[in-house]
Amino acid sequence: MTLRQMVEFTRRARLTDEDRRWFPKLVREYANFTRATSDQPLELQRDSIIKYLQKIKAQGRQPWQRLQAVRALEFYRQYVLQTPEPNLTDIQDTLRKHASPANDPQGHPATDDPKKITLGAIGRVDPAESPIIQRMRRDLRLLHYSKRTEQAYVGWVERFLRLHPAQDPHDLETVGENEVKEFLSDLAVEAQVAASTQNQAFSALLFLFQKVLKRELQFVDAVRAKRPIRLPVVLSRDEVTRLLAELGGRDLLMAQLLYGSGLRMMEVLRLRVKDVLFDQKQIIVRDGKGEKDRATMLPTAAVDRLRRQIENTREVHHRDLAEGRGDVWLPYALARKYPNAGKEFGWQYIFPAHKLSRDPRSESVRRHHLHDSVFASALHRAALRAAIDKKLTAHSLRHSFATHLLEDGKDIRTIQELLGHKDVNTTMIYTHVSTVGATAVRSPLDHLG
Repeated sequence: MTLRQMVEFTRRARLTDEDRRWFPKLVREYANFTRATSDQPLELQRDSIIKYLQKIKAQGRQPWQRLQAVRALEFYRQYVLQTPEPNLTDIQDTLRKHASPANDPQGHPATDDPKKITLGAIGRVDPAESPIIQRMRRDLRLLHYSKRTEQAYVGWVERFLRLHPAQDPHDLETVGENEVKEFLSDLAVEAQVAASTQNQAFSALLFLFQKVLKRELQFVDAVRAKRPIRLPVVLSRDEVTRLLAELGGRDLLMAQLLYGSGLRMMEVLRLRVKDVLFDQKQIIVRDGKGEKDRATMLPTAAVDRLRRQIENTREVHHRDLAEGRGDVWLPYALARKYPNAGKEFGWQYIFPAHKLSRDPRSESVRRHHLHDSVFASALHRAALRAAIDKKLTAHSLRHSFATHLLEDGKDIRTIQELLGHKDVNTTMIYTHVSTVGATAVRSPLDHLG
């Protein structure tokens, strides 16, 4: 019976829901390890199984996880192939001894979900993914890359691997600069992607080779998409006034923080109660872009509404605690260092989501912050009502914050600090759209009377 047929077989077999879900994935992972094809019956050999178990042990799989893999292969041998060999009873017995709760620091039973692979602080990875992708996820998380960056980088690497099929790093030994150059050039010429998109793909492949494969890429002379120089979309003060008038409640508060404090959209959503300093009239942005902290002003006009929002958050938090929930995601290893901090009110998101959700990395069910699409929809509707025809996004309010400060005479270095820009040249773009820049020069046509 082939691997494809096994999926249907497990649906009819008397298995638990978890075994029915994960046995085919684990057998497929072993098939990838042995480089077997999916249209032929899988050949089980004791030596190969031992090498496979040694490999996943080196990757950090716990005994209970390796036992789950052996049980999947034993099921395939006994009920699919219906052969007496290889007998894996002794291997199962050994793993069961080490997979007892006393030896499992996470307390997972031997039949737990094999997707729940905990490796320190990196979260869980899917064993059905190729070893290259699994290793890449671990390296990204160990270096504290965001979830969105991980998704983007893994997506580009998977697209690259479709052209150069590989499971293990040694499969890419003959792949190098030429293949990367060809891939990036095709993105620019055939796919006609934006320059920023091509640069992201290049960063993902650079991470793959440098961090995962431990190989340096030499100069890659690819055809690069031309990066256009774009001026930011900036609202006039009258347009900001009209826009804010069309918003209310929580959406109005978020817009006030974007325009009044110069925050990025995700910085607003990730604000925690402890990061608002009412007495100092400051907002502390933790772990912003580039993993930098900074302080920016708290506009007086937003104080009362912000206090009310925090009290609403307190009510939500109390309800969650009463239901046995109430913990929030903590960055890095703080959850292990301070086990109870996640339930403290100061760590709660100021803009909590309406519903509980499952963390895709840890599988924990908790209340995250609002999704950015919620505010984006409200902003779009408000812009239509305010008759603003510009291509408006949440970031336009941050652009307007910087431009209007510049028009008020604030120096460029101060604005750079408030925005959290690493390079002042990034901030200088606002001189091109402010009324103290090019538009302050009077046209010679207007001198003709």
